[in-house]
Amino acid sequence: MFQRILIANRGEIACRVIPTCRRLGIQTVAVYSEADAGAQHVRQADVAYPIGGPRPADSYLRGEAIIEAALKSGAQAIHPGYGFLSENADFADAVVSAGLVFIGPSGESMRRMGSKAGAKELMSARGVPVVPGYTGADQDAALLAREAERIGFPLMIKAAHGGGGKGMRIVRSAAEFAPNLESCQREARNAFGRDRVLLERYIEQPRHIEFQVFGDGHGNVVHLNERECSAQRRYQKVLEETPSPFVTPELRAKMGEAAIAAARALDYVNAGTVEFIVGPAGDFYFMEINTRLQVEHPVTEMVLGLDLVELQLRVAAGEPLPASLIRNKSVPANGHAIELRLYAEDPEQGFLPGSGKLERLRLPAPSANVRIDSGVIEGDTVTIFYDPMIAKLIVWDRDRASALQRMREALAACEVVGPKSNVEFLERLVRHPAVVEGRIDTGYLDRHLEEFLGADDDRDHDALAAAATAWLLHEEAEAPRLALASGDAHSPWGRADGWRLGHPGRRIVALLDRGERIEVVAQGSGGSYRLDADGRRIAVGHAHLADGLLTLEADGTARRWQVAFDRNGVSVHDGVRRRTFTHAPSFTWTQESAASGDRIVAPMPGRIVVVKAQAGDEVAAGQEVLVMEAMKMELSLKAPRAGKIDSVQAAAGDFVDADAVLVRLEAG
Repeated sequence: MFQRILIANRGEIACRVIPTCRRLGIQTVAVYSEADAGAQHVRQADVAYPIGGPRPADSYLRGEAIIEAALKSGAQAIHPGYGFLSENADFADAVVSAGLVFIGPSGESMRRMGSKAGAKELMSARGVPVVPGYTGADQDAALLAREAERIGFPLMIKAAHGGGGKGMRIVRSAAEFAPNLESCQREARNAFGRDRVLLERYIEQPRHIEFQVFGDGHGNVVHLNERECSAQRRYQKVLEETPSPFVTPELRAKMGEAAIAAARALDYVNAGTVEFIVGPAGDFYFMEINTRLQVEHPVTEMVLGLDLVELQLRVAAGEPLPASLIRNKSVPANGHAIELRLYAEDPEQGFLPGSGKLERLRLPAPSANVRIDSGVIEGDTVTIFYDPMIAKLIVWDRDRASALQRMREALAACEVVGPKSNVEFLERLVRHPAVVEGRIDTGYLDRHLEEFLGADDDRDHDALAAAATAWLLHEEAEAPRLALASGDAHSPWGRADGWRLGHPGRRIVALLDRGERIEVVAQGSGGSYRLDADGRRIAVGHAHLADGLLTLEADGTARRWQVAFDRNGVSVHDGVRRRTFTHAPSFTWTQESAASGDRIVAPMPGRIVVVKAQAGDEVAAGQEVLVMEAMKMELSLKAPRAGKIDSVQAAAGDFVDADAVLVRLEAG
């Protein structure tokens, strides 16, 4: 076994590999960019080396710098994690050429399997069903357009050397093909360093089901059952689980045999994943092979009682797979496991990636039923340069219904203050009938996104009353401290109960509910209030707030709420649903102005990729003017109205701050 390995990655996966190495007595070496100097993987490793600037191209994609750090540190092997260089055949070969062990398949296997185009051709030759498409090396735009017409629409453009949902577009007509091809190639070039694409027929309402495979250097290959990853948004996996609620024992056997056959054909060594598109009738087609560990590998570990990273290390060190795996060819699953990805993103703003300091981060306590994989802790910063994942929540229980309930409880225990998160979206997801009944397909979220956002929900007056009451109690608790800080602990002006000479206290609590301002007129103090809002009156009594729990009696009914405050507002959770309210000034003045549509601003920090107009150009309302890249995503910035451009204040390659004015239009 190795004495020291280098982890050529960052964040959650680097933090995942380190504990397994420590348990096996293996020292770990981390590498980090300028943006990650204080990151958790750097703090947790035994030693860490800087490798460049904050952009991936300047650090985590610099194979020569990573190998140099490995040699300097005395590491014997390199674990690539996932993403970055994990499926780069040239990097795998360079690691071996440097006298190190690459903890993954060979560069030759990657070239044959990691290329979606090459893998499809191989599978077709081996009799594995593949979706009709074009996988050729000729990338002439006119040829690709002709091939698209031959395949027929709808079709999918996919980066040939990618993964993680990057560099993928669905095209439904010939008119949409050219702009989508350009965008897909650009995104693939930025994310993976290569812009080759393939085309394939798009299967309507498919499921995404993948099989974990493992091979060793002694000729043994096994599969470790399936994972269902059909809950996706824009090709990004949102929920993963095993076993699949769709797969029958017969279908599992057929797909497992196909996955093993693919690996055997290549003498595959180490961890890999064979991904299939599965039609509603159970027909399945090879999609791609990922020659690395997957983000969702914990669900397999939870139901099989295995440590896949340990298996990777042992296989890379020359050991055979455990005899129990070889004997059975697969392992019977025990119970059901589900994984969700908690992100810093704003679902109500098109899932715009977020960044900033995690002022408060509360996650459920780990246990036999709950696992947390994360690369950040409270106080860390989610940067603009990398994936905005905060944590993976993984739960296990004896059956699927129980596991879903475990996940609901785990989500209810989450609290994120700082950048916005997708926790409310995830809570709706695990209660949605399509998920509960196991009938979701890969396009369902995109087709029915409004069902998961709750934007059209009626006003929740119970939650509003709880939020207003919590805010009142919070103000009352803070008032004595503020008065003491002012030097007069007995000042009546330090009281927050709205006391006034001659009449009972009257206060206004102004809250924003999904952008709509609500004024709650409150009278009373000390946990007894009369609340007036939206033409309703609610009598609140026996209200008590302590340790994040609010209990109260509202109109004769006692309720219990989890409460979390931040500098912007308050969120309340009744055990089923979470509702977040932004606190607003009690009195506001607004200015009506028609000048709000005269500029394009950056929605978040990022890098300008393309500028499509210049001063003097006429633009139409909604016309794309710039494209920016942030959090590994491309964002299209469009003209707010028709008019003539007065000035363009950014160029391709510029890094810009959030709210920076990028384009100004002439006054209309």
